[in-house]
Amino acid sequence: MYETIRYEIRDNVAWLILNRPDKLNAFTEQMNKEIVAALKQAASDENVRSLIITGEGRAFCSGEDLAGVTEEMDHGEVLRTRYAPMMKALHRFEKPVIAAVNGVAAGAGMSLALACDFRLALEKASFIEAFIHVGLVPDAGNLYYLPRLIGHAKALELAVLGEKVTAQKAYELGLVTAVIPQDTWEEEVQSFAARLAGMPTKAIGLIKRLLRESDHRSFEDYLEKEAYSQRIAGLTEDHREGVRAFFEKRPAVFKGK
Repeated sequence: MYETIRYEIRDNVAWLILNRPDKLNAFTEQMNKEIVAALKQAASDENVRSLIITGEGRAFCSGEDLAGVTEEMDHGEVLRTRYAPMMKALHRFEKPVIAAVNGVAAGAGMSLALACDFRLALEKASFIEAFIHVGLVPDAGNLYYLPRLIGHAKALELAVLGEKVTAQKAYELGLVTAVIPQDTWEEEVQSFAARLAGMPTKAIGLIKRLLRESDHRSFEDYLEKEAYSQRIAGLTEDHREGVRAFFEKRPAVFKGK
């Protein structure tokens, strides 16, 4: 079904694997479209409770494949037609998303990682705001997410200086959730995703919505949105299960409903 990515489901966890290892999983127009299709597939599948995005081989994603870049290219149009649909689909995805950064995440590849809810980094992974080195600005939503994660001052530093950030430095900056050694990498990534898959999925989606909307709503409007969201959460089977489990003094078994 897909040519530039692989899509697999393992125990309620979907794996979206960028699969151009010989090109360090660089983006092409086809890959952009296939990522959108896979996100839609995962969003509509009730059996999928969390999503992992990672790369095949030694890189997460090196950004746009420069082999397809020409002097006549309208970079703005490329963003509107190729990257915006992909980033919007990820931004609106209501299940938890983990970027399993297994190697370099550069340029728009770093943007993809920033747009995920959690970032797990292999100990040898790195992040590079590579745009400045070719006279461009960070794109694919990069500077929307970056200052929200590490603040404006550090975001400007990374974007302008364009220096490589190691996995450990990224952890210290607050860019990543955890740094994982090679020998336990896949096991720990799957375990983290399984943990999220066992949580109240609808409540997580509502939390993601509330966080997005807190940026631009007034406090009064936010409180109303909060009340609306809590009403929806209160009607879920998972809420009822959580209350029962509390009184019965047992672990809750959530089903994402």
